[in-house]
Amino acid sequence: MFLFDTHTHLDAPEFDEDREEIINRAVEAGVSKMINIGFNRETIPSTMKLAESYDFIYAAVGWHPVDAINMTENDLEWIASLCSHKKVVAIGEIGLDYHWDTSPKDVQQRVFRQQIGLARELGMPIAIHNRDAHEDVVRILREEKANEVGGVMHSFSGSWETAKMCLDLGFHLSFGGPITFKNARVPKEVLAQTPLDRLLIETDSPYLTPHPFRGKRNESAHVKLVAEAAAEIKGITWEEMAQITYANALERFGIV
Repeated sequence: MFLFDTHTHLDAPEFDEDREEIINRAVEAGVSKMINIGFNRETIPSTMKLAESYDFIYAAVGWHPVDAINMTENDLEWIASLCSHKKVVAIGEIGLDYHWDTSPKDVQQRVFRQQIGLARELGMPIAIHNRDAHEDVVRILREEKANEVGGVMHSFSGSWETAKMCLDLGFHLSFGGPITFKNARVPKEVLAQTPLDRLLIETDSPYLTPHPFRGKRNESAHVKLVAEAAAEIKGITWEEMAQITYANALERFGIV
């Protein structure tokens, strides 16, 4: 059975001591493809190195909103140049983060718009980071005609009303560890209403660790726990959920 972890950070320092072991454990758990996210000047090179080192690891490159204040025109050109690489399948993670006060909102929004424009120019899907900024994210996606490229709402945490707007814009909704939490009522309700052909699963490792490992370092092997929780919510087997989300990811990211 194939699993696809559509959002992970295998290059994070949390994995420096046992990265190879973590990758092997994911493969043993049935994870046959992963997308690693390069989101700033430090993580883009390490993401590209991983993608070039493993056949089953792909890359998304972009500029994270918390680092938006540091992005230059040269960085945007760098991202554009990397998008021609055969292993780069998306621009991301990009978006808005109103939780961490590291980049002013107007700067975040400008950088977000620039990267959507680049994605439209290159015909690349986008991976969206959205924290406490649902209204502005949807508004900017509409204004910048992001529906022309679509993409994925990474670790979706909004309401069903927000979800419907994102689905209408052609985006897939990706769910991770939080759907395994006992008190995670909203993401479970949203997942229950999301069409099966628009579902993706992820770990966001080393973050958002699913139950029963919550509080510990997350890893890509745990995407199976996400698949099991999603399957229970949808009333299907985890094998069916794995098959559906794997096929969805291949199509969404244009992986042959």
